[in-house]
Amino acid sequence: QVQLVDAGGGLVQAGGSLRLSCAASGRTGRRYSTGWFRQAPGKEREFVAAIGWSGGITYYADSVKGRFTISRDNAKNTVYLQMHSLKPEDTAVYYCAADSQFRAILSRLPIEYDSWGQGTQVTCSS
Repeated sequence: QVQLVDAGGGLVQAGGSLRLSCAASGRTGRRYSTGWFRQAPGKEREFVAAIGWSGGITYYADSVKGRFTISRDNAKNTVYLQMHSLKPEDTAVYYCAADSQFRAILSRLPIEYDSWGQGTQVTCSS
């Protein structure tokens, strides 16, 4: 497994932008896809976006499509989530996660990710 540290959260006004990062250490030589999830108070953890190992394949939740962009720099063992046009409903703790299993389709299921970051708080005020 890899160890993940996510960062970059903060407080932003509606319409603003933030960039989250997810830095990996440990068994980074093994290929893995990476996902971002979020969890708001009283709600279940939900899928936000995922990216394959090469970065050529990405997958987004409908709620963030067109506003968020996931990317990765494997030389830095880091995955990013660029968030634009933030809305109050985007407020949540955001987690990155790694999926070390080869899959034909990127997963949106938290249970299929085997390493998780500690989470970073994103708060968007209206």
